[in-house]
Amino acid sequence: MSTNHKPSSKPEAPQEPFKRAIAGCMRALAKAPDLEVSYAPERPSLIRASDGPKARLPEPARKLDKREAAILRGHADAMALRLACHDSDVHRRLMPQTQTGRACFDAIEQARVEAIGARRMQGVSDNLGAMLDDRFTRARFPEVTNRADAPLEDALAMMVRERLTGVAPPKSGAPVVDLWRPWIEERIGADLDKLGTTIENQKAFAQFVHKLLAALDMGEEANSDTEDSEDDSEDNSESEGEQDEERQGDAERSDDGLQSEKAEASSEELDETAMDSAEAPSGEVDEEAASSDAETASDANRAPSAGRNEVRGPDYKAFTRKSDEIIAAEDLCDPEELERLRAFLDKQLQNLSAIVARLANRLQRRLMAQQNRSWEFDLEEGMLDPSRLPRIIIDPQQPLSFKREKDTDFRDTVVTLLLDNSGSMRGRPITVAATCADILARTLERCGVKVEILGFTTRAWKGGLAREAWLQAGKPASPGRLNDLRHIIYKSADAPWRRARKNLGLMMREGLLKENIDGEALDWAHKRLLARPEQRRILMMISDGAPVDDSTLSVNPGNYLERHLRYIIDEIENRSPVELIAIGIGHDVTRYYRRAVTIVDAEELGGAMTEKLAELFSETSKEPSAPRGVRKKALH
Repeated sequence: MSTNHKPSSKPEAPQEPFKRAIAGCMRALAKAPDLEVSYAPERPSLIRASDGPKARLPEPARKLDKREAAILRGHADAMALRLACHDSDVHRRLMPQTQTGRACFDAIEQARVEAIGARRMQGVSDNLGAMLDDRFTRARFPEVTNRADAPLEDALAMMVRERLTGVAPPKSGAPVVDLWRPWIEERIGADLDKLGTTIENQKAFAQFVHKLLAALDMGEEANSDTEDSEDDSEDNSESEGEQDEERQGDAERSDDGLQSEKAEASSEELDETAMDSAEAPSGEVDEEAASSDAETASDANRAPSAGRNEVRGPDYKAFTRKSDEIIAAEDLCDPEELERLRAFLDKQLQNLSAIVARLANRLQRRLMAQQNRSWEFDLEEGMLDPSRLPRIIIDPQQPLSFKREKDTDFRDTVVTLLLDNSGSMRGRPITVAATCADILARTLERCGVKVEILGFTTRAWKGGLAREAWLQAGKPASPGRLNDLRHIIYKSADAPWRRARKNLGLMMREGLLKENIDGEALDWAHKRLLARPEQRRILMMISDGAPVDDSTLSVNPGNYLERHLRYIIDEIENRSPVELIAIGIGHDVTRYYRRAVTIVDAEELGGAMTEKLAELFSETSKEPSAPRGVRKKALH
């Protein structure tokens, strides 16, 4: 037998057989022979596309230990069970209206599909347990001591999993469950024991979950009635035989045709990312994708966007502003903790820092090239002009000649970076955003451009003191905003970068990121810019979703916050000298902002920020006399 070709062939990597075995098991468990499985050093995700499902798993190490192998198999098993036992159309149709309700609904549904596999196969149960334990460890759940920092949806999902499988929550997740268990058991403990009777029927299970959420005071009762009536009308159009088939085979139904494939692909990508974002640095759990998925679901149920004749802003109000706060980052925690959080940020993003630094250096070179010096000569004061000294030597009666460098429009600029500090940014997105803001602030400071870094979130989940005041007032109708704002100043425009550097570590603090009310945050940042003396003012918004505050939206129209955001954007873009630009992370911000860019992954943020800033400055140098509106249109 000839073996001449063997010396030139590359030896197979040691992890390749394991990867093939994982892919084969996934296809078998999912009953999806066309499942495309890939591996990359990125967040796990699952997409249902028109050409078949696609799964992305973390790249395994060359030398896997037993625990790492079990974690990777856990990710694969969770995705496969999602494909086999989950109907995205049913899930989307029964999705609750409130943000917290959606997050809990998603988490419980994932617990259901994983429990189906865990009850039938012990190996799958062990793999899922390893994956969850790793995810909660990375999310630093063992360090959580306050219920405000413990995600309710994760605690509820772990308790549902415990009821359905009889397996206790992972050790790393136990602190979160222990904080919420008394409150949950008191309200729905008996009902949780009944969930097992509907585990194989997604529709019946989801309807039962709606009742549980209503009992937990998440505003789901009315929504459940709506969904029941919708289901009744749909069932009336089907035969009794079809109803029986649906009851028996909900978990195995295929996609409903070409007209829903695009929406399903988008929704599923977010759903599956939500369940499997475990490989990322500390804090990156499914909250990011859960909120993104909630946003996608809410878009389907949301009223049409504000029309030309609709009142979009003046009717917006806050029930009370007594508990709102504008606070400097250093006042939210002690200096020692800030140093620790900053060190953690630096450690997590050593590789990314180098990439963003190269982009920032490129931006700096482009900006410096535009700062061609121009001088005014023969002045009576300023810098001594050495080129005129010979004439003084020739004629001592000649006066000294001075020169002065002209101020350029480029230097007379201030840039505000407004960062979304909502819970959906938790993990990798907020870490990348903090690093990019840090490096860009340093870069622009070298170029003589002042930079302000701001963040926005709320002080509490589900309303805080504002909601309590509303309840004590007897729940008056149309109360407006029902949460306490927290606007954070990480770096003021006049503060040097070296003094504010450690403040950005605050974004890594557990429990800081909560809800996002974009309209008021944008208005706040805009007013700060208007008070600046610089001639040119640029405001860059970085966000990963539409404005969402569960407490506010539960008692106001569903588009209440979005309508106000559109009003503020319109005011800035059409009636303000401030130049506004937005970057959306996994969220289409172009439907809100005239000048905007959307990126798919947080890793692209550094490039998007530097490129857009470079375009803005290049735009000024190329078209110094063009009106602002013309420049905006040309860039967009």
